Amino acid sequence: MGFTLIYFISNLTKIYVGYFKIFYLLCISKYFYMESKDYLKDISEIKDLMNKSSRFISLSGLSGVLAGVYALIGAAIAYWLVDNSGREYLILDGLVFKLVLLDLFLIALFSAVTGVILTTRKAKKHNAKIWDTTSKRLVINFLIPLVVGGLYILIILNQQKYGQTGALMLLFYGLALVNASKYSIGDIRYLGFIQIILGLICACYPGYGFWLWVLGFGVMHIIYGIWMYFKYDVE
Repeated sequence: MGFTLIYFISNLTKIYVGYFKIFYLLCISKYFYMESKDYLKDISEIKDLMNKSSRFISLSGLSGVLAGVYALIGAAIAYWLVDNSGREYLILDGLVFKLVLLDLFLIALFSAVTGVILTTRKAKKHNAKIWDTTSKRLVINFLIPLVVGGLYILIILNQQKYGQTGALMLLFYGLALVNASKYSIGDIRYLGFIQIILGLICACYPGYGFWLWVLGFGVMHIIYGIWMYFKYDVE
């Protein structure tokens, strides 16, 4: 009995000594002591990490809605031009083809200008910078897939390969959205995924390219814009 009591007291003493050592390491020991210089260094690293992970969140949902409206109007004009040309296809050097290209250019131009105006207005409303490191990264990451895709489409059009034009526009635009989502509202990547899926479907069924283009650039933009407006813009 005496031996058992001594053994129990010995183990209990070891436990208390162990707890004391842990307490000493946490509160007193040099291993967990942070000097002021190291503290400022860690704060600087945390600040840099936050800057790297910051996102440009001033994108306006209304710009998405209007981009979709522009796309629907432009699609209606293109459909009318082709339908009244007497052909069901486009000739590369023909007037109708050039008018359709002008139509697409105006859709992109109006969408871009509207996006810049509404985004600038939203940024000023929230006292946020419109052009900083994050917004520059956003634009660069968005334009790289978009410009490459645009050049590739022009190359294949020059080779008189028209069948995959709609699919390629959807695919590269979707990739641009996904690529830019790292520096903006993360939700835009979902719109990018939808565009990519529609592009793949369009590649499988090129005969429905026009209507899938309308669905992707027109209808989905309007739905996305309304959702983003009520989620982020309405206060």
